[in-house]
Amino acid sequence: MNVTQALNNQNSLLLSFFSPTMVTLKASYMVKPTKETPTGLMYLSEFDQLVAITHAPTVYFYQPSGELTLNSVIHTLKDSLSKALIIFYPLAGRLQWIARGRLQINCNSMGAQFFEAESEAKIDDFGDFCPSSKIRALIPSVDYDRPIHELPLLLVQVTKFSCGGFSLGLGISHILADGECAGHFISEWARIARGKKPENFPFLDRTILQLEDPLLKTSFDISDFNPPPLLIGHSNNTEERNKKTVVVMLKLSKEQINKLKNKANEYRNSETSTNRAFTRYESVTAHLWKCACKARQHESKQLTKIRIPVNFRSRLQPPLPKWYFGCAALPVATTTTSGDIVSKPLSYAAEKLREVIENVTDEYIRSCFVFLKNEPDLSKFRYFHIVGSSQGVFQGNPNISVTDWTRLPLYGADFGWGKEIYMVPGAIGFDGKAFILPGRDEDSSFLIPWRLQETHMDAFKKFFYDDI
Repeated sequence: MNVTQALNNQNSLLLSFFSPTMVTLKASYMVKPTKETPTGLMYLSEFDQLVAITHAPTVYFYQPSGELTLNSVIHTLKDSLSKALIIFYPLAGRLQWIARGRLQINCNSMGAQFFEAESEAKIDDFGDFCPSSKIRALIPSVDYDRPIHELPLLLVQVTKFSCGGFSLGLGISHILADGECAGHFISEWARIARGKKPENFPFLDRTILQLEDPLLKTSFDISDFNPPPLLIGHSNNTEERNKKTVVVMLKLSKEQINKLKNKANEYRNSETSTNRAFTRYESVTAHLWKCACKARQHESKQLTKIRIPVNFRSRLQPPLPKWYFGCAALPVATTTTSGDIVSKPLSYAAEKLREVIENVTDEYIRSCFVFLKNEPDLSKFRYFHIVGSSQGVFQGNPNISVTDWTRLPLYGADFGWGKEIYMVPGAIGFDGKAFILPGRDEDSSFLIPWRLQETHMDAFKKFFYDDI
């Protein structure tokens, strides 16, 4: 058997995203913990069960260094990963289905998949690092038609560029980790790679989120989990799913963000917004929603829904342990008409966001758990993160979904050769999806990768900048 056949057989569960003119797969390994770790089945909370069965893709770019060879990078990353998986051992396991459309982790130390690749490209070829097929080729992709118990929960790809620089592409199971957990894992892995001992051990017992309370009076709003509105005159979203979409990297300076914040707070109703000014995130997200409605040219009575995840770690009483390793972001949503979003001041959309964010209280989280616990099958609530997918809940036109990454530890992944020069999400999954990231230079700016139907993008960009 030759090398190519061996790689093809070993990685049959992976779809090839490698363009023969851009990225070439050189080797593949399964990295396992260097020491024996706990085995057996691990509980996943009801909040873990809501998340898409996909891998969150991110890419870190590192500048060329004459003292650094690909072999030394691979050795350092593999060796440190095998040590990091001792304390983050669920990432070396596999998911498996149980009753009622739910999942659990089989902690079996099967390992993380690690790829070594080379590219003819230079780092400069990636321009503004907008998520694209070029960026996506730097991260392993999974064939989700395979049985779930065969899929690694952590995927790693190191790609060396012709300029001497390289990228570290990661795919981390959405089910196992939200953004805060992923940042925690990468930080500890990098620390180990630098020859230091782990500093902040993860809290792995997810049973802490078994929040049963038969006497609890529910305050949970089922509408948060209802299917999003369809375009007027449509009986399904098939047509919208199939329309061509494009991704852009929007950039907002500190001055532009402050203008939007001032604009949102100009007509703020202090009686309904807890007398606290709208945040930068609320103001910019409201602006995204308003510009999307204008660009899509909705009828005034068109219902439009925005979906946002709210980190509830500190909202529970008592709060979750600081280094809790699991999904602790509850998706919430609010719906109104496009006519109201477009015609009313920016404070209207910001107020809609504020209402659902502040609704995520200890009581709300607990009542949500009770609701989910009693649901016979949670699969109907899961959404999917793959462009063009026919699976899962579709969040596209006339709706949007915005994830706040402004408070996550996104930058500073130093594995021993300095911090990354750039970090970006590897993909933006569907029409109307955006992430809000802090600017790389710590200058209070925002970067916003945003996907929209191609026919609407030019109009959207005009409104987005002209209406500030």
